[in-house]
Amino acid sequence: MNGAPPCPHRGDDPRSVLLVLSHLRWDFVFQRPQQLMTRAAATHEVLFFEEPVEGDVAEPRLERMPRQAGVTVLRPVLPRGLAPADSVAAQRALLAQERAAIKGRPLVTWFYSPMFMPVAGDLPADAVVYDCMDELSAFRGAPPEMLEMESRLLARADLVFTGGRSLYEAKRDRHTSVHCFPSSIDAAHFGRARESVAEPEALRGIAHPRIGFFGVVDERMDLGLVAAMAALRPDWSFCMIGPVVKIDPASLPQAPNLHWLGPCDYADLPEHLAHWDLGFMPFALNESTRFISPTKTPEFLAAGLPLVSTPVTDVVRDYGDSGLVEIAADAPEMAGKLALLLDRPKETWLKRVDTRLAAGSWDRTWDQMAGLLHSVQDNRPREGGLLQRVKRVLRPVEAAHV
Repeated sequence: MNGAPPCPHRGDDPRSVLLVLSHLRWDFVFQRPQQLMTRAAATHEVLFFEEPVEGDVAEPRLERMPRQAGVTVLRPVLPRGLAPADSVAAQRALLAQERAAIKGRPLVTWFYSPMFMPVAGDLPADAVVYDCMDELSAFRGAPPEMLEMESRLLARADLVFTGGRSLYEAKRDRHTSVHCFPSSIDAAHFGRARESVAEPEALRGIAHPRIGFFGVVDERMDLGLVAAMAALRPDWSFCMIGPVVKIDPASLPQAPNLHWLGPCDYADLPEHLAHWDLGFMPFALNESTRFISPTKTPEFLAAGLPLVSTPVTDVVRDYGDSGLVEIAADAPEMAGKLALLLDRPKETWLKRVDTRLAAGSWDRTWDQMAGLLHSVQDNRPREGGLLQRVKRVLRPVEAAHV
């Protein structure tokens, strides 16, 4: 470890620090962590600590990659072939250097995965947040110790946030301060899809009607359903946007009317959605989708795209029961409901959608989270005035969204 470069001293920075420990890389897909932390960065220094990568280095080091004002990605680069225990020790040492560089400033550790507990679970911090956006233990390839690590994190955390109602119901009896924050929406961003915008090159030559999906393609997608839909309606084009992870790309069904378009930058999504006719969410019903509350649901709606989904619990309860999203259990039912939506006028539906979406936004979600974090600091016994400084730094976040 003697060869690791020293961290720059930032003790004269007046902002508090949010150290985010994320299993999702910042540059992968723009979703909940990125939405929240871009807003937190208005008043905090956000350090986004990712899982390590291996490199041709003699000693562990920390890559510092500024992504926007107030957000810096920290990526550990470790020598190849380190044993798991040595990897943990290396990351702990790198984080200890970061902690020393911000000495004297309030620090909040913000966990997205319990698997960071061996690395950062005992890092001195003024508050600990567990933002549980998925039931990671149910995902393919989840480490067997995930549940034990989550129990440790729940015992350490001051606040627990959940990404949907099903997750909230699963966690609410395991901690004294659990709060439900379902997927929010950047309505202005996705609302651009309702405007007249240029058609992306990737869509040119694809016939209408176009039925689209965007998001990560993994074990949560029912590939059999996708194949059945393409076979049932060869006169429709199915446009699939997103990276393929944890499954073999060769397993993706193929058909002349099935278009796997690959990843798309978040900034460019509205232009794609503007030239689709409908959306669909062909989620499998399995352990990995039992607790999900897909961020893309309100994003489809904000784009003005009528949508059919398989009966994922949170989609049914939050959008299906109110008639904002159609629900279908199999390919014939999904094809039938999509056909009806192609002929249905959208004006009345859009008014109901906009009324619903007006009640939530990522700005409002961050504001409420910051208020809860402020309350934790305000009600905790004072320790040398440090917590009072946290309170002063957090207050502008609340005021900024009033």
